[in-house]
Amino acid sequence: MRLVFIRGESSRPAMLKLIPMALRLYNTLTNREEEFAPLEDNLVRMYSCGPTVYDYAHIGNYRTFVLQDILRRFLKFKGYELLHVMNITDVDDKTIRNAKAAGLSLREYTDRFTAAFLEDAEKLRLEKPEKLVRATDHIPEMVELIRQLEARGLAYTSDGSVYYRIASFAGYGKLSKLDVAGIMPGARVDVEEYEKEHPRDFALWKAAKEGEPFWETELGPGRPGWHIECSAMSMKYLGPSFDIHTGGSDLVFPHHENEIAQSEGATGRPFVRFWFHCEHLIVDGKKMSKSLGNFYTLRDLLGQGFSPDSMRYLLASVPYRKQLNFTFDGLRQAASSIERLRNFRLRLQTERFAEGQEPAAAELLARAAADFEAALDDDINTAAALGAVFETIRELNTAADAGRFRAGNVPAALALLERFDRIFDVLETEAERHRSNELQRLAVEVDEELRQRAEARKARNFALADQIRQQLLDRGVIIEDTKEGARWKLKSSA
Repeated sequence: MRLVFIRGESSRPAMLKLIPMALRLYNTLTNREEEFAPLEDNLVRMYSCGPTVYDYAHIGNYRTFVLQDILRRFLKFKGYELLHVMNITDVDDKTIRNAKAAGLSLREYTDRFTAAFLEDAEKLRLEKPEKLVRATDHIPEMVELIRQLEARGLAYTSDGSVYYRIASFAGYGKLSKLDVAGIMPGARVDVEEYEKEHPRDFALWKAAKEGEPFWETELGPGRPGWHIECSAMSMKYLGPSFDIHTGGSDLVFPHHENEIAQSEGATGRPFVRFWFHCEHLIVDGKKMSKSLGNFYTLRDLLGQGFSPDSMRYLLASVPYRKQLNFTFDGLRQAASSIERLRNFRLRLQTERFAEGQEPAAAELLARAAADFEAALDDDINTAAALGAVFETIRELNTAADAGRFRAGNVPAALALLERFDRIFDVLETEAERHRSNELQRLAVEVDEELRQRAEARKARNFALADQIRQQLLDRGVIIEDTKEGARWKLKSSA
């Protein structure tokens, strides 16, 4: 929403009016901001490149995942429904190499780091996508897609491997804006030991090597190339054309460029409408690397006593297309900022303000709510959104100190914090969050037991119904039977 002043007639004052604003996103494909609307009614179909589970993800990875989460939450805030798919890359050179070194099967090894990623994601309060899919569960879909490319003359076989013929796809390079003719093999171009028609061509299917896992398919024994995995999985769940594809800026070339070539080459239709790429971070002004000793996983930082909510706040604080310079001072400042938010909320909840409503405070809160949404509408400008909230909190604290904030202003102030936290999700403490999660789990379990109790009563099995009531009471849950059905509440000591 955008707040504007509508000038009244000479006898009437200016009025405040909220004008709906459309979300605009920068599209890497077109190199400009564009107004976003989904292809299909109110449903946003979005795909995110997830982790490669060969080790613990680092904070640069999590910056991308946090900002994807901000986008996801804001789309829901705008009233869209989401079908969001994220992949788990559990077969590639790194996962195979590390599994072999650990003496584990590929699945055993990648299960360990998939679980670690999900634990980290929960700590960082990342919403779960509607579908989290593993590459190794989609080998048939990849084989079928490769067959389609072969049928269209876009793929060829050499020494048991299958390659994509880049020269046959006229649109190659349109995402990265690279001069395809100038691309030579090197660090960012696949270099295989097998014979290829051209150094630029990339592997769709890799022939089996001794000591490596492989799948027996109609393409022959082997495993998929990295790029074909995302094309096959995204199109299986989202269709040949969908709305948003997200990932780190380092994936633009060659990974996402190759996804476009594969997907559009196979279907003849536009693949993705909006490409959303997040810049990674540097540490104290330098590239993060193990050799410099400035490489951090989330677990490293939690082990040093920093909180997940501080990490989430810091990673989201700089707009996604700008590089974030990670520092420990910045992490401490993030913790202080969250504390300011919580203290203001506590003041609203506990302080006794004078009755009535202060018009200036009401106007300030309306403007803050509008500015917050307008900032996020402007290509997910998280810095401006945070600024709108914190400037308002500063002004409202000053107004409250001077007696210019009243009880009637409290609901709108709490609503602003609730609006903020629907996106940034840092207001709850870890203890509050744990309690909330426990209550949600308890609610699911109690509802199921009440269903069983209702069935027992219907069957006149009152002994079982009483047994279920007593079991719930032992867990601190009181059952009340009403005309509308059974209700439950917790004992005050539970």
